[in-house]
Amino acid sequence: MRDFFTGMAEKPYRATQLMKWMYHHGVTDPGEMSDVSLKLRERLQASASFSLPGIVTEKMSVDGTRKWLLGLDDNNCIETVFIPETDRGTLCVSSQVGCPLDCSFCSTGKQGFSRNLSTAEIIGQLWLANRQLGYFNDRNKRIISNVVLMGMGEPLLNFDNVFAAISLMTDDLGFGLSSKRVTLSTAGVVPGIYRLAECSKVSLAVSLHAPNDELRNELVPINRSYPIRELLAACEHYSQAVGEDITYEYVMLTGVNDSEDQAHQLARLLKNRAAKINLIPFNPFPGSGYTRSSERNIDRFRDILVAAGLITITRKTRGDDIAAACGQLVGRVAARARRLQKQKLTEIRT
Repeated sequence: MRDFFTGMAEKPYRATQLMKWMYHHGVTDPGEMSDVSLKLRERLQASASFSLPGIVTEKMSVDGTRKWLLGLDDNNCIETVFIPETDRGTLCVSSQVGCPLDCSFCSTGKQGFSRNLSTAEIIGQLWLANRQLGYFNDRNKRIISNVVLMGMGEPLLNFDNVFAAISLMTDDLGFGLSSKRVTLSTAGVVPGIYRLAECSKVSLAVSLHAPNDELRNELVPINRSYPIRELLAACEHYSQAVGEDITYEYVMLTGVNDSEDQAHQLARLLKNRAAKINLIPFNPFPGSGYTRSSERNIDRFRDILVAAGLITITRKTRGDDIAAACGQLVGRVAARARRLQKQKLTEIRT
């Protein structure tokens, strides 16, 4: 942004002014930026875009979870979810329109893939949620304390735009979040994990979902390109680079990956690693073909992992009455999705 203003023959400090107006005060109309000269305000209105995704619908769950369907300029839509808890408020943001990875238990992947989101479309989700929740009216009362890149899409397949958005989330002139309060979730794009380790200290969550390659190939097809051994090596590298444990996510599917033997396999796989395990009760959607593991089976699975010395929690399902729970986000993906999905998967594997 400093370069932008220098290119306009303006002083670089104008970047600081503009950032504060946009991210501290929630102002996107240059005409309201009172400490900027009238002439510059007019130039900004003529030469810069301050557009945001539009809110198509907003839904509220009985548990307080809020979901926004956001419309983009090309007739695509994405979904963003806010999850309030007693000690924090978490915003789940999307990074792509749809997803090219087609994990078998995920509703998003079944919609196909259209395109990557721009940096503006990613950070715009956080900006809009803050506005809707009243943050710009009282910045002393932070409502969104955590951001998770766990919405629609695979963040590491949109690396440059995601990283730029994370930089705005954590910059003092942006939203000023601690990097540890931003979590990026990946299905296992191994080169992206190594690249992220070079430039970021955000928390990393990995969608594991199976204790062996045979089953993971079925549930998470990208495993055929980056099998578990390669994935765990990348995770260990990231953990050492940032000094934090990796969270391994494991969706609980009846009769698929929830047996006692599979719990013991998972315990052996992750033992002596910098790991935390997050068991996720499956959130059903039409045509999935899967059912959620019983509470008894989930507890038994968890107890085996805990007995092996692994930190393990069961995620509480939130917002499932408005299809806002993990794996349920679908948005609206343009018809060309399937062709682009095939193209993207070819790029991944080569």
